[in-house]
Amino acid sequence: MPTTTVKQMRPWAATPKDRALTGLSVLLSILTTVAIVALTPMKGKLAYFFLFFIAWFIIDSLFVIQKMGGKGARDAIAAKVTLFGAVIVSMVVFSILWATLSKGIKGLNLPFLTENMRNASLFDPIGKGGILHAIVGTLMLIAIAIIISVPMGILTALYLTEIKGRAAGLIQFLVQAMSGVPSVVAGLFIYAAIILNTPLRSSALLGGLALTILMVPTVTRTAQEVLNLVPSDLREAGLAMGATQWKTVALVVVPAARSGLITATILGVARIAGETAPLLFTVGVFDSYNFNPFKGDQGTIPTVVWRGLLGGTPESIQRAWSAILVLLIVVLIMFVTARAFGSKQPQK
Repeated sequence: MPTTTVKQMRPWAATPKDRALTGLSVLLSILTTVAIVALTPMKGKLAYFFLFFIAWFIIDSLFVIQKMGGKGARDAIAAKVTLFGAVIVSMVVFSILWATLSKGIKGLNLPFLTENMRNASLFDPIGKGGILHAIVGTLMLIAIAIIISVPMGILTALYLTEIKGRAAGLIQFLVQAMSGVPSVVAGLFIYAAIILNTPLRSSALLGGLALTILMVPTVTRTAQEVLNLVPSDLREAGLAMGATQWKTVALVVVPAARSGLITATILGVARIAGETAPLLFTVGVFDSYNFNPFKGDQGTIPTVVWRGLLGGTPESIQRAWSAILVLLIVVLIMFVTARAFGSKQPQK
């Protein structure tokens, strides 16, 4: 294909001259930033970052104006603002991950991952006692929440996208309203509605119910968006073959959206994995194993973090940081496992 044709098809593609101008603007921006930091009281990493971006914004925009005029400048400014937002978000994410990794890894050891706190306290030296009981409790709560909320969320999304009955408007409003419910309200609701008015007391099941309240709207709204992306041609093809609506949904629509539905589940788990407030009302605090989901307090990683930070000593704070790192690792393992299963093609 001739070069002119490629250029016509991709008018936004950068030429070697464009790349050279970009490199020159970056070099001039670096020199300007270093000079400003050296000559002014502005110091530190943030000063370097913001000054560099401002300098690059101005210098590169001048180059673009000289080459492409006002319209090109507006397009370049929009691109730079978008890039700036993406960089800010990336910096925040990587800063959190780096802080958690650098501070949490200091307390990771074999006893921390294989023991409980029955014979130790948060104030004991690192290496005595661990959070295996909290890991087990957290996985139990997440499993309960998934078992309850995923079918509810997906079925609700199917009703809103496929059935569209008379109650669809009301249900859509309720799902949107539930998305803004503070986590502490979910815990207070379970506490007031069940613990104070029934014989049931703190347990993993009630903690899972509180997390379900938070997880259902996330799963529902994400699944709804995914199902809306399934082409209508697939539905029409199923109906044209003589299938009923429920068979078309079950055998055509849901399999086509399987990967997206797994993503909805992952986002729901991310929503609840680190919640602490509802667990304080529903599962309490426990320093050993409890494999009975229907009775007794339960240890969880978020409550370990909460207690460690409240302790205030170097040992307890270190346990809290290490517990946060373990929580991130547990959630990451669940995400990778879910994506691995979701990426497998169904057997024909």
